[in-house]
Amino acid sequence: MDQTSKTEQSHPYVGMWVTEDGRIRHELLPNCRYDEARGSRERAYQGRYVVTGNHIDHWDDTGFTADGTFVSQDVLHHGGMIFHRRK
Repeated sequence: MDQTSKTEQSHPYVGMWVTEDGRIRHELLPNCRYDEARGSRERAYQGRYVVTGNHIDHWDDTGFTADGTFVSQDVLHHGGMIFHRRK
């Protein structure tokens, strides 16, 4: 990973992403970290991420990895789920 990836990365996807039912909330932070809430459990998972084009790779702090694809500016397919940008 290059130095830019370790601190901040420039891409249009920073912000909150939520499943249709609102149960899973995935916040992409500008410092290439993420916080994921599940139901009433805030910060259920945290880790780092890298966006390349419309592809995202995640590395959870516990060692779990996942990836996804931004199919539009407001829709993310990730880990078998569909997330929508919360505005």
